[in-house]
Amino acid sequence: MVEVDITIPSAFDPFAEAKDSGTKEYVHIRIQQRNGKKSLTTVQGLKKEFSYEKILKDLKKEFCCNGNVVQDKELGKVIQLQGDQRKNVSHFLTTAGLVKKDQIKIHGF
Repeated sequence: MVEVDITIPSAFDPFAEAKDSGTKEYVHIRIQQRNGKKSLTTVQGLKKEFSYEKILKDLKKEFCCNGNVVQDKELGKVIQLQGDQRKNVSHFLTTAGLVKKDQIKIHGF
């Protein structure tokens, strides 16, 4: 009998990239509707070695808004800002060099 060396093509896995990029952590910027026109902007997923209080202080000074740092059981520390500051925060984080543009996910309506 003759041995034939045949390679069977493996199936394409569309989620291969997602499995490989599991180490990539995103910074999530969300908006939460309060009552009426009022809203909150939340920032989660920053590295733990950053000083959240200093970042919050700079954000409040830059955008003329109020905010605070909240400790969540599941999410860790979360920065909350008054108003819709999603674009401002993403621009601030990239220009300050804290995160790269491709690591930011902006959520909301």
